Amino acid sequence: MSNETLMRAWYTPAEILTLRKWIVASVIVNILLLTIDVLRDDNYNLILGVLGCIALAALRNTLPERGDRIKRDISILIGTLVVGIGIFRLISLEFSLFNTWTQAWLIIPGFASVWWLSSKPITVWTSRELSISAVEYGLKRNFTLLKSHQKIASHAILLHFVVITILPLVWIFDIAISPGNALGGEIGDSFSGEHFRKILGGESFWIWMGNSLIVSIGTCLLGLVIAIPAGYAFSRYKFTGRDVSMFAFLLVQMFPGIIILVPYFLVMKTLGLLNSHLGLILAYCVTALPLCVWMLKGFFDTVPRELEEAAVLDGCNQFQVFTKVVLPLSLPAVAVTALFSFLAAWNEFLLALTFNTSNDMYTLPVGLASLISSTGQAWGDFAAASLLVSLPVALLFLFFQRFLIEGLSAGGVKG
Repeated sequence: MSNETLMRAWYTPAEILTLRKWIVASVIVNILLLTIDVLRDDNYNLILGVLGCIALAALRNTLPERGDRIKRDISILIGTLVVGIGIFRLISLEFSLFNTWTQAWLIIPGFASVWWLSSKPITVWTSRELSISAVEYGLKRNFTLLKSHQKIASHAILLHFVVITILPLVWIFDIAISPGNALGGEIGDSFSGEHFRKILGGESFWIWMGNSLIVSIGTCLLGLVIAIPAGYAFSRYKFTGRDVSMFAFLLVQMFPGIIILVPYFLVMKTLGLLNSHLGLILAYCVTALPLCVWMLKGFFDTVPRELEEAAVLDGCNQFQVFTKVVLPLSLPAVAVTALFSFLAAWNEFLLALTFNTSNDMYTLPVGLASLISSTGQAWGDFAAASLLVSLPVALLFLFFQRFLIEGLSAGGVKG
């Protein structure tokens, strides 16, 4: 086979190559979106959705090959059918951004198929034998177009994941700034700051916030004081019961926290630690300590022992080796462990509800739960308080993100 024949056989326009991948992804997404019609009990749109998936699959199977004008015309007709099904579904549904987004997975692939298959490069490719110069031009064109198509697809996928992620946040924010306490209504139809004023102007929220900060920071500091030397000891020393202890740390993580609720309560009652910050700090430390020790041990294992040996030769004792060599290199792991301990205490609900019976000792999760009663749900107040509670956590993540990058950059080894 000559080089010219091979070039003609290898060349396929970038539009066809892209449609072969995009339509498969669209079929998968549309099949998943059928669950929405099932939940809505909308049989009409469910049937249209099934027909749309079948039409997309047929479109993928009828994409033209080189010199096949008939399949190209059939693909255009099927693409037009896909667009029509998507428009019919969109018209039958109540207008909303969400419904528009779901039907775009039918309309856009169908429209792109019709547009691209009707273009001049595809028409020429399916109509006659291309010259070598035309094939060379097409290959160069493919190199540019495929990169742009890949970039568009990547951004579209990431954008959809971002929308799915922030959609609940937008909904909660809309409830928080809407007057009244209703969950329904259009997003952005009205605005009010009454819920934020009520929460920030009340004394209870600041009491709950102070309790959560005391307990979370205390758990973080006490957990680090215990977990850092424990993780280093398990990483560097061989002693009796070491393997059994590490296995026990893993074993206790297998059981749900509610199992130890009654023993915890009896111990705290005996020690007089109910309705106290210290009781919650101790309970949270015991709960989070096994995972923290395992995390730190795994990182300490990656620190070269040669660095410690060099520090010993320079005259450092064991404590100085740990504090001046190992610990600075382990700042990223310490930061992650501190963040985990803080968040575990900040978000914990069950132990805080059990150990604290006074409103003055409630932490934020328990305080927020008290806003929902059996007689009336203050959803607007609850949404506003939820946003305020999540704000410190978001700021903490932003701070630790920069800190982790700096710690990793500074953790080099000097020769």
